[in-house]
Amino acid sequence: MNDKLSRTDSQSHTPDGKPLKFLGRPQIEMIDEALAALGPYGELHLILEKGRLRFVVTKTSHDALKWEPGSLESDGGTT
Repeated sequence: MNDKLSRTDSQSHTPDGKPLKFLGRPQIEMIDEALAALGPYGELHLILEKGRLRFVVTKTSHDALKWEPGSLESDGGTT
């Protein structure tokens, strides 16, 4: 595993200046990117392994009332 993704970045801090205990800047950026990619409906699951963030799992959902033929293929469906 990439060390940048497995260790806390000492320069990451909360808005009030306290250092983060679990997430480093690379993990925060990865989570932010995953959230941005979800679109209007979706879920983000954080999977930990041995106390470290190991996987970020995204699931996209589609509003059945707004479905149009072919619209599920254009965005790749569930990821």
